[in-house]
Amino acid sequence: MPRRPAEANVEKLQPAQDVVHERASLRRVFGAFATGVTVVTVGGEVAHGMTANSFTAVSLDPPLILVCVGRDALMHEVMEQQPAFAVSILAADQTQLARYFADKRRPVGRDQFNAVSWSSGAHSGAPLIDGSLAHLECELEQRHEAGDHTIYVGRVLSLWRRPGDDALLFLNGQFLRTDDQPEPAQPGSTDAA
Repeated sequence: MPRRPAEANVEKLQPAQDVVHERASLRRVFGAFATGVTVVTVGGEVAHGMTANSFTAVSLDPPLILVCVGRDALMHEVMEQQPAFAVSILAADQTQLARYFADKRRPVGRDQFNAVSWSSGAHSGAPLIDGSLAHLECELEQRHEAGDHTIYVGRVLSLWRRPGDDALLFLNGQFLRTDDQPEPAQPGSTDAA
């Protein structure tokens, strides 16, 4: 039976606790959850891209995904103006692309894509990053304000998956690669319980 961590190692948040300390504690705890890394893009006149690890599958029927975008991010302003967006799931060798689309000093608008190899999504018009493991083009289905972020739910219009390559991961503020063969969540299944 696993042992509970020693009390000295457990951070307990008190209601009156300093907000700065709370944010730092939350970042440490949230960072302990490994995620994949994506670049979320929108096309059109206000084309923009953003590195995001807050992406997840929501539903198979209908096919829905979600991404979370900070309300102070330029991407938030752009997503509010567009009916569709795309998600490129980055491969293990795309760390530089993840860093590029996280850099607030990069060019804005369509010019930011001059340094990147991409193609335009047939359904969304959004840039699809070449070399990615997978692409999803989505129609914006719902938006929900949640704290300092907005949750954007997208209905998947088209998808593509390149077989065989490893994914780029993000854990504890660092990019990592998958080196081991994945094991199904349950023997004979690829779906989690």
